[in-house]
Amino acid sequence: MFMSEYNHTVDAKGRLIVPSKFREQLGDEFVVTKGMDGCLFVYANDDWNAFEQKLTSLPLINKEARKFARFFLAGAAQVEVDKQGRILLPANLREFASLEKDVVLVGVGSRIEIWSRENWVNMDADSDMDDIAAAMEGLGLTI
Repeated sequence: MFMSEYNHTVDAKGRLIVPSKFREQLGDEFVVTKGMDGCLFVYANDDWNAFEQKLTSLPLINKEARKFARFFLAGAAQVEVDKQGRILLPANLREFASLEKDVVLVGVGSRIEIWSRENWVNMDADSDMDDIAAAMEGLGLTI
């Protein structure tokens, strides 16, 4: 399970250091793809394969299912960790998530999210946790 928050930077070539705690669980190769809310999602290969199977099992006749699968699969990239613990984020993914320099890597259970620092701060500022907690209670989650 991934958890915690780490601040890092993307260098001029698009490389990002992955925190060692995350690398221990991800291994030397893993998948980065477009995520929800304007961030990137990072999956260990086993978790990605399970997610990919769910996506490819969606009915092709359903237009929203096709769009949903296309969103995640078309933007996905297999990345490798170099000897310095960095990955190269493809330009299209950096552009999608507005990753220029300062980024935040956030562990959220089965995946990691990569946010531009600005978007992370703004997203967090817009959250009213009381309202969100009430909505989660409606989904069966209580604190």
